[in-house]
Amino acid sequence: MNRTILLTAAILGVTSIILGAFGAHGLKALISPESVQTFETGVRYQMYHALFLLFVGSTTYISVKSKAKIFYLVVVGLLFFSGSIYGLSTNVLTGFDFKTIGVITPVGGLLLIVAWVLVFIDFLKKQN
Repeated sequence: MNRTILLTAAILGVTSIILGAFGAHGLKALISPESVQTFETGVRYQMYHALFLLFVGSTTYISVKSKAKIFYLVVVGLLFFSGSIYGLSTNVLTGFDFKTIGVITPVGGLLLIVAWVLVFIDFLKKQN
């Protein structure tokens, strides 16, 4: 599981850098400044959670069982949270109206919060 978590973290980190550069340079002329800021929020949260998964995959302070749960919560949470933010911020560029699926953004955020809570619980359970 650690290998999967670490590989996913690396992929999320690389794609967040690529998306960040695209947002800063490629989207600037195509969408409003507010939409660029929104896009950057999705990128920022993706990078935060890539780093989070690097930690989760490298530590012995979290149980294997919890690592699997945290991994899936983060992956689905990012897909819902950052993914919907990417869609919503670039909505004017696509034929699909991402506003119809905008309700999944807070669901994604909730999944990310639950992942962090699981880490906190594992820390509390850990004996020295």
